[in-house]
Amino acid sequence: MSFAAVFAAVLGLAVPIAAAFAATAQGKVGAAAMEGIARQPEAAGDIGRNLIITLALIEALVIYALLTFFMLFGNIPTLIERLGQL
Repeated sequence: MSFAAVFAAVLGLAVPIAAAFAATAQGKVGAAAMEGIARQPEAAGDIGRNLIITLALIEALVIYALLTFFMLFGNIPTLIERLGQL
């Protein structure tokens, strides 16, 4: 199997893996926030605010993975041409 094929396969799996781990992390963060609100309802505002910030940071990591995917995906034809010249 050529390097370009392996590169394309790994690149195709990168975003789904990042999304799966992010979804798992967001679920854990949400569950922990709900447990915290259930234990201390008067802190719901502070917990909710921190929850939103944390979820935004987790989602930013997925956006970075998606941007990296698009940047590398555009380089696959160039990579194949360079490997063909070797």
